[in-house]
Amino acid sequence: MIRLKAKELRTVEVDPEIKRSIKKNPVTIILDNVLDTYNVGSVFRLADAVAAEKVILCGQTLTPPNSRIKKASINTTGWVDWEYAETAVSAIAKLKAKNEKVQIVAVEQDPRSVTFYKADYSFPLAIVVGNETTGVSKEVLDLADTIVEMPMWGINTSLNVMVSCGIIVYEIMKQHDGNIK
Repeated sequence: MIRLKAKELRTVEVDPEIKRSIKKNPVTIILDNVLDTYNVGSVFRLADAVAAEKVILCGQTLTPPNSRIKKASINTTGWVDWEYAETAVSAIAKLKAKNEKVQIVAVEQDPRSVTFYKADYSFPLAIVVGNETTGVSKEVLDLADTIVEMPMWGINTSLNVMVSCGIIVYEIMKQHDGNIK
C-alpha cells in the first residue's frame, strides 16, 4: 500500500490499479445538500483517511471536478469512489436495495438522537451529514436507523459538518478497533 503526502497527492495521477488494490471499509458517507465546497473536499479527504467505500453527494451538493473541492480534498477526489444522487432519500434507497442490512446513521440534533459515543454501530454503515444551516432533511431522519449528535457544552449549538463527521467516523473506527477491513 502506498502512502502519499499532501504535496504528492496534489501532483500525482491516480493509478487505477493502485486504487483498485486499496481495501475499503464498509462505510459510506452521504452529504445531504452540503453547500460549502471546502466541507465537500474535506469529506473526501476524510473518506480516504478511513478507506470508506464511497461518498455520495446529494441534492445541491457540488461535485467534482470543482477547483475548490479539489483543493480542499488535496486531490483525493480521484482516489475515493463517489457518485451523485438527486436526494439523500434516493441514495439511501439504493444502498438498502443493494444490502438491506446497511445501518443508516444520521448526524443531527433531534429529540430521537443519542450522544454519538453511546450509539451502537454495525457494518455496513452509511453516515449522513446535512446542510450547514438546515441540517439533515426530515425525510432522511425518518429513514435513519440511528440519529446521533455531538454534545455541545458552550454557547454554540453546532459544529462544522466536516468536523462532526470526522469525529463520529473515527469513533466508529475506534469502536471496531480499526480492524474492519
